[in-house]
Amino acid sequence: MSVAIVIATIGRPSLTRLLIALAASDGPRPDALVLVDDRRRPQAELVDRLGLPGWTAELLQVRRSGGRGPAAARNVGWRSVDTDWVVFLDDDVRVTPLWLGQLAADLQVLDPDVAASQGRISVPRPPRRRPTDWERGTAGLETASWITADIAYRRAVLRELHGFDERFRRAYREDADLALRALAAGYRLTVGQRRTIHPVRPAPWWASIAQQRGNADDALMRALHGAAWHRRVGAVVGRRPRHLATTAAGLAAVVGAVTRRRRLTAWAAASWIAATAEFTRARIAPGPRSADELARMLATSAVIPPVASWHWLDGLRRYRRSRPWPATDGPVDAVLVDRDGTIVRDVPYNGEPALVEPMPGARAALDRLRAAGIRVGVITNQSGIARGQLTMPQVTAVNARVDELLGPFADWQVCPHGPDDGCSCRKPRPGMVVAAARALGVDVRRCLVVGDTGADVAAARAAGADAVLVPNDATRREEIAAAPRVFRGLTEAVDALLRRAGARR
Repeated sequence: MSVAIVIATIGRPSLTRLLIALAASDGPRPDALVLVDDRRRPQAELVDRLGLPGWTAELLQVRRSGGRGPAAARNVGWRSVDTDWVVFLDDDVRVTPLWLGQLAADLQVLDPDVAASQGRISVPRPPRRRPTDWERGTAGLETASWITADIAYRRAVLRELHGFDERFRRAYREDADLALRALAAGYRLTVGQRRTIHPVRPAPWWASIAQQRGNADDALMRALHGAAWHRRVGAVVGRRPRHLATTAAGLAAVVGAVTRRRRLTAWAAASWIAATAEFTRARIAPGPRSADELARMLATSAVIPPVASWHWLDGLRRYRRSRPWPATDGPVDAVLVDRDGTIVRDVPYNGEPALVEPMPGARAALDRLRAAGIRVGVITNQSGIARGQLTMPQVTAVNARVDELLGPFADWQVCPHGPDDGCSCRKPRPGMVVAAARALGVDVRRCLVVGDTGADVAAARAAGADAVLVPNDATRREEIAAAPRVFRGLTEAVDALLRRAGARR
């Protein structure tokens, strides 16, 4: 039995402590330890390898996922190993001195139909006072089901289910979604005997408000798994119905005041005050009732209901037509291709139309898409313009030559910005994908992006489109490992797409 440990991280100081504890733990060593750096722009090395006794360069691997969230980072991790089991740990947990031995014992006794084994989570409480609202929320991890703080999955199951759904951009509900898909596929999930400590992280003053973004993830869960999804994983919906009612009362009070309807204003304002006071009291009552905690509860209790309601309603709107992950079996109305390295040879900062050379088989593959009624557009980063090495007229001339050799293309999207310009169009941001879908008059969720880099895939995912990777010699190994689907070239990718379209008919 081979085991890999995958830790998705944004470089918290707790990561080093976790790695030292793993190295000191008694039991069989993992076959690989993969750290997936999910910082968007890392400025320094993730860890000081010299300060990590017990981890050799062969055992400790570091991958990057480009700041796409923990679901995408974990996918990068498990796809980079070839072991029987993959154990996911959060970067802020602590393992016990016997953890590795307990892990081995947990996994050795499992039947083939068991997809995952979860560790038992313990959250330390403050010794001489009642826990704060934030600390009570963290303590809820002790009874949560199938969380990635410590859970081991068979790699074969991860591959079958295509791993974590990368539409969950936060560390919230992506684990419950994977568990429900595993259960739906006929697998069982178990809880092992190993124990993992999950300390309470320091939280900023507004942390409870930021947490309300999870309501949008709940809306995605509802779209994917039905209204009763939370009962199947033991999740708590919380006070959402009350928050909606409180927000409605507040809005009614504002409308009444604007329209000078005194009775409506008085009734709605009284309802809002009563509901907000009840919510505040429920949060304050358990303690510790310090001055700082009281001020925090009073301020945030008035803001949480409308923020939670906004994220919930916005999530219902955004995810109303979401398909199951990886959403690769739906219809495709448009294919958006990268230019350099995908449909033509990559000539760095090319401003000469005479240097344009199509990739082998590209014209025939693109013509087959057009013959099938699928619109084809191009999305291309051209940072040479921002760097002063190209002009927009030169890029336009090269694009015209590409269109002459491989077109006609139904749309062109060009980003002239550099990596540090902060634009919304440069891949891996979704701007060009969204703009191309709008220009072609198609739903972005019915677009397929084909490119040769992880930025192409990330742009598609961020926009809600499908994506495939057609790597070349310059494509990094971690980009290939992180891609949802990989083909040897554009021809093979088009073959697969048209087979899928034929099967639907």
